[in-house]
Amino acid sequence: MARTDIARRVYNHTWKLDPIVRSLLDTDFYKLLMLQMIWGMYPKVDATFTLINRTTSVRLADEIDEGELREQLDHARTLRFTKKEMIWLGGNTFYGRKQIFEPEFLAWLEDFRLPDYELSKRDGQYELSFPGPWMYTTLWEIPALAIINELRSRAAMRSFGQFALDVLYARAKAKMWAKTERLKALPGIRISDFGTRRRHSFLWQRWCVEALKEGIGEAFTGTSNVLLAMDNDLEALGTNAHELPMVFAALANSVEELRQAPYKVLQDWQRYYGGNLLIVLPDTFGTAAFLRDAPDWIADWTGFRPDSAPPIEGGEKILSWWREKGKDPKQKLLIFSDGLEVETIEETYKHFRGKVRMSFGWGTNLTNDFEGCAPTETSSLDAISLVCKVSEANGRPAVKLSDNPAKSTGDEKEIKRYLRIFGEKGRVEQLVKV
Repeated sequence: MARTDIARRVYNHTWKLDPIVRSLLDTDFYKLLMLQMIWGMYPKVDATFTLINRTTSVRLADEIDEGELREQLDHARTLRFTKKEMIWLGGNTFYGRKQIFEPEFLAWLEDFRLPDYELSKRDGQYELSFPGPWMYTTLWEIPALAIINELRSRAAMRSFGQFALDVLYARAKAKMWAKTERLKALPGIRISDFGTRRRHSFLWQRWCVEALKEGIGEAFTGTSNVLLAMDNDLEALGTNAHELPMVFAALANSVEELRQAPYKVLQDWQRYYGGNLLIVLPDTFGTAAFLRDAPDWIADWTGFRPDSAPPIEGGEKILSWWREKGKDPKQKLLIFSDGLEVETIEETYKHFRGKVRMSFGWGTNLTNDFEGCAPTETSSLDAISLVCKVSEANGRPAVKLSDNPAKSTGDEKEIKRYLRIFGEKGRVEQLVKV
């Protein structure tokens, strides 16, 4: 397949609408896995997803034209899964399992379309939300984030000439390749692409994925992006996300139900999936609280994905917990994925090598690192911390506490109530860059 000249394509952009999202498969794999469970077990639950810009210094509504944003969102609502995509989902092997998606689910998915959205402006920011049935709104998260991030990139590059764009992408490619060479020097390293949500653009993510495939060979284990996995004959990777315990907790009718919500999620998950899909995401309401109250059977799961604690510190706490439960950490897996840069990957790899199996889900700093690459100084190409989280379920407020208080989401009053129940132990505020 001939590679696209990204700089030329950006410069020659003269058509009325250049769709950012061209396929419903242009999403993260965990979204489809979670969707099947939601469809099968919670079809009557409503869940609203809301855009949150943690980088408040960036006024998105000033940088991105509202008309263009609406055009892209409206275009995404016209998409359907194609026959080729449905055949691939139904016939492919994921995590060593054939037919991971049930025929009834796939039949329902054939007619899937993204629901409507609500968009307004306030104080230089977009207020974007997706209310409706959970089994429809959940698939808005990834395309919404990809659209906004790429519109921001396009706006920043609009004034660049053809040679300036050539230089920009040449520098970004050299920067990314230098990282690749450093990672290649780490024996047994396992790297995957987790960069869909906050990528610079789809074409750039595709370039990064293809470069990693060539650059580190078998050390590149796959991508979370389902479309890129299909197109590049790669493993589609991902398990579950914070939205599941957030919704379960919002629906709780008592303090005890709320406290048990993270474990009920895992029980339901295990009913649908097993084997290598048994990965625990422990930090929705704080890793310390999760480990404190976790049932013994969770220690039998394959591994953990520590997401918001510092990787070495968070990983060591999980290793200690495994040992307390009589498990050998060398037989377990840690998946690190929070704001990773090559230096963090190197440091974490060296610390845990020989202690535990590990893998790295490389996200924003893989697919959107253009700092210092533009021929003229600009911060408009710097990645920002943009998320789209569940804000309510069946009319009740949803909360995420996180190991990092700076990543908490939800109504302040509800956050305080959750903290009284789960506690604040182990929560350390850190700067959130991406």
